[in-house]
Amino acid sequence: MTLLPEAKLYIDGVMRPAAGNKTYDNIGPWTGDVVGKAADASAADVDAAIAAARRAFDTTDWSQRHEYRFELMKKYRDLLYANRERLVQIARLEAGSAIGAAARAQIDGALSGADGLLECFPLVKWEEDRGVRNAYGFDTRRIVTHEAMGVVGAITPWNVPLYVNVGKVVAALLAGCTVILKPAPDTPLMGSIMGELAIEAGLPPGVFNVTTSADPAMAGEMLTKDPRVDLISFTGSTAVGKRIMENGASTLKRVFLELGGKSAFIVLDDAPNFAQTVMGSMVVFHAGQGCAYPTRLLVPKSKYAEAVKALEMAYAGFASKWGHFDEPTCIMGPLISRRQLERVKGYVELGKQEGARLLAGGNVRTDKGGGFFIEPTCFVDVRNDMRIAQEEIFGPVLVVIPFEDDEDAIRIANDSVYGLGGAVFGSTERALGVVKRIRAGALSVNGGMSITGDLPFGGYKQSGMGREWGLEGIEEFLETKAIGIRVS
Repeated sequence: MTLLPEAKLYIDGVMRPAAGNKTYDNIGPWTGDVVGKAADASAADVDAAIAAARRAFDTTDWSQRHEYRFELMKKYRDLLYANRERLVQIARLEAGSAIGAAARAQIDGALSGADGLLECFPLVKWEEDRGVRNAYGFDTRRIVTHEAMGVVGAITPWNVPLYVNVGKVVAALLAGCTVILKPAPDTPLMGSIMGELAIEAGLPPGVFNVTTSADPAMAGEMLTKDPRVDLISFTGSTAVGKRIMENGASTLKRVFLELGGKSAFIVLDDAPNFAQTVMGSMVVFHAGQGCAYPTRLLVPKSKYAEAVKALEMAYAGFASKWGHFDEPTCIMGPLISRRQLERVKGYVELGKQEGARLLAGGNVRTDKGGGFFIEPTCFVDVRNDMRIAQEEIFGPVLVVIPFEDDEDAIRIANDSVYGLGGAVFGSTERALGVVKRIRAGALSVNGGMSITGDLPFGGYKQSGMGREWGLEGIEEFLETKAIGIRVS
């Protein structure tokens, strides 16, 4: 398998190695072997990145030059497009993405997301005239301004690294902030290449920095505690999100958190093509490693047997269609790491112990090579109080839960600490009525796209706070200031 180039640090406008030229191995999920090296940043490297971002924000006019930033980020977007094939290759080797997934959500989703942010940028209101008001015996003209928050620590996950990197970095830079990006240790090159393209695009030194590290926590701990960092934008697990809130409390950092999910896929009894819709609920795309992926299938009891039969056929038909590195139509490859493989396998065993019936899959597939492969897996006869129905597995595991009627479906969907995504299929008005009562941030009716670069994305409850993407995603990085000017 082809080796990837070394992922270097990008600090204060320069691509460079870590202190002492320290590196770590970048492990490929398809083989379990080393596919490249990455700079292993020290605390001093991270400190240098924070200092560069702080200087660039405080001592330059970066935050004031809105049109300048807009033109630079359009050039940056164009460079992402120009490097598409290179980015696809990185997603395949580093994130374990199958070609069909790499060319869709992994890369093309990120590119179209950048387009969406750029489309939304002209809608930002930097200054608003709130008119004249007489108070205390004199008139005051009022202006409300919106200005960049400051230095942003962007902490991103390994599942769709370019997509999340773009969502945070491009939005924050458009807003006029400066950024330190900390990619996940498993996907360092997808962060590092963003620094390389920043140089090519002509971004000023310090406005964007990238630090990679084998230590999953060191840089994040520094960013979340350092008073020079004004805002943390984090995508990852709910447990780590809680830690970030604790760390940021001492400096009252602004915190944006996009966390876990256990989204529901609800098929009502009047859904057209009921069996085909049920088949479409299989959790296979990118091996189920997506926070908003609907992993709880809710079907009416009156059609439960039909649904189970449809799923048996779907999983049997998919058995030979996953885990192929060079197949352009393949959408499911390995899990990201051995640690994640063990986690998912543990949940499969837990499901059996809880009394759910394993309908399909559940086996680790060593015959597919030295990588981290587990079969597409489906449990039926699941109760919503089982751990496999309540906890985020982050693997190719679907659980199937029957419901009595619409009210019961809504109750089950909302009976979760999470509230990130979801989908409802049925006659449009009925499905829309159900969707409006589900407490989640991004919901689809009959397959409609609720997650695109020009729409806000984020969760309710323990799925996080704040919104990414769209106009709202840019506004997350802005402060609001009220100005009163006495006129009489």
